[in-house]
Amino acid sequence: MKAPRLSISVSFSKSTLSSIGQFFTDNALLVITFVLSIASVLAFLIYLSNGLGLSYNDARSHLDIGRRVVEGLKPGLAQLGSVWLPLPHLLMVPTIWSDFMWHTGLAGAIQSMVSFVVTGVIVYVFLRKLGVSVLASYFGVFLFASNLNILYLQSTAMTELLLIASMTAGVYKFVRWFQTDNITDLIMSSFFIMLATLNRYDGWFLLMMAGFILGVIVWKKRGFKAAEGTALFFLTLGGIGIVFWVLWNLAIFKDPLYFAFGPYSAHAQQLQLSDAGVLASKHDLPLSSLIYFYALAYNSVVIPLLLSFAGAAVFLFDRGIKGTVRIASLTLFAPLVFNVLALYLGFSVLFVQGLSGNTWFNVRYGAMMMPTVAIFVAYLAYRLKKLGYVLMFIIAIGSLFAFISQDAVTIDDARVGSSQKNVSEVAGWLNQNAKDKEGFILISAASHDAIIFSSGLPMSRFIHEGTGKYWESATASPDRWARWIVMRTNDLNDQTFKLVKQSGALDTYILVDHYPFADIYEIKPEYMDFLQTKPVITNNK
Repeated sequence: MKAPRLSISVSFSKSTLSSIGQFFTDNALLVITFVLSIASVLAFLIYLSNGLGLSYNDARSHLDIGRRVVEGLKPGLAQLGSVWLPLPHLLMVPTIWSDFMWHTGLAGAIQSMVSFVVTGVIVYVFLRKLGVSVLASYFGVFLFASNLNILYLQSTAMTELLLIASMTAGVYKFVRWFQTDNITDLIMSSFFIMLATLNRYDGWFLLMMAGFILGVIVWKKRGFKAAEGTALFFLTLGGIGIVFWVLWNLAIFKDPLYFAFGPYSAHAQQLQLSDAGVLASKHDLPLSSLIYFYALAYNSVVIPLLLSFAGAAVFLFDRGIKGTVRIASLTLFAPLVFNVLALYLGFSVLFVQGLSGNTWFNVRYGAMMMPTVAIFVAYLAYRLKKLGYVLMFIIAIGSLFAFISQDAVTIDDARVGSSQKNVSEVAGWLNQNAKDKEGFILISAASHDAIIFSSGLPMSRFIHEGTGKYWESATASPDRWARWIVMRTNDLNDQTFKLVKQSGALDTYILVDHYPFADIYEIKPEYMDFLQTKPVITNNK
């Protein structure tokens, strides 16, 4: 009598497992979206509560740019500026007017959080369309989403996750076009890449790389005329954002390449570093490659990174997949090629502690390859069949240990690297001493945006480069406009100091406090009667 019960039990167990497996197969996108959404919200709340969500200086600057569009002495779209591309800040506009959304960073983090979920979904769909099993595809999502560097960045107002999502979507649709020959896939690819070009300059390189690969493949298959037409069609749609940005710089700053060579551009910053002798990667390809490899290893962990290269090699030689699809998938490596070239040409800087420089800086760039790592490791696990289960288990355990130990280089970069600025002393002084008093604060947003954000004061209290005639008048005659001046004394890279020094009006101020990142000056009492404390300029263009 016992044997039938055992048979029924085993049969029931197999049936249950089969039903569960079928559920996760049929509802994969819903499951992934739900789980990643919960993980995203929890990660944001954790990093908000421990203060790490706003540690990156750039995160506070991004939030300030969005806020200046809707509030300040000269609000408007012109506040989008010239160097950082506009999409992240435009996406903040619907919510950044709220002080809560501004000061918690949620106005910027929400787009990173959505991008995190979207990228996870794309990784799964991408793998399934390549013929990878459901389990291995789920594993690819796990590998991407459990990465602590990704979880941290998606909790901030930084731009990496939005770029990762748009680039991964663009590459997926690009590869899909070579599978289906459906023009809709090519249109969607160019659209998503266009979004990437409005987010970070990495997207510009992806557009060029994809356009080149597209042209070559179509030329080989259909001839030059077809290649020319298809590539122009793709590049025209994908390049709309680039054309817009060039025209924007021409219209606002009277120079179409102001974003590339202006005084606040990355090029100008890298020239300063080069002159100081700390841009070691410039014109050194081996060192540039080594630095970015280290950034990749710190962001993705060494074993998954190496396995992803092995998976990519297996994929590229897999005769079961169309050759054009394999070649098109090389666009997944666009972040790697772009970052190595940018370091080599001196357009970018990346410090890996102990290898280049004595601190961390921009090491988060290595996170851009996480979808690529996840896709090719999952593909390798799928191709290894039974051995792949062992591989997935080992990597999962390693990811769990890394998660528990909170081992994330992006957190180190934000907390103690060059990407952070401890401006709490300056910002705290302004909050305590200027909050309940009338008067404007003259400050360079390019140098001290983190102070503006952390002070907790309204944007309308600050006169900075983006305030038009207020800035022109205040830097020429500060004692007529600025009750307080915040600047790095004797640093000509600080535009406030440079212009105030030229005005000769610094004698009318008292140095009230000195801090590592900036000094605070207050106008002398005898000049208070001549000070303008209200926004009175009406034609501020």
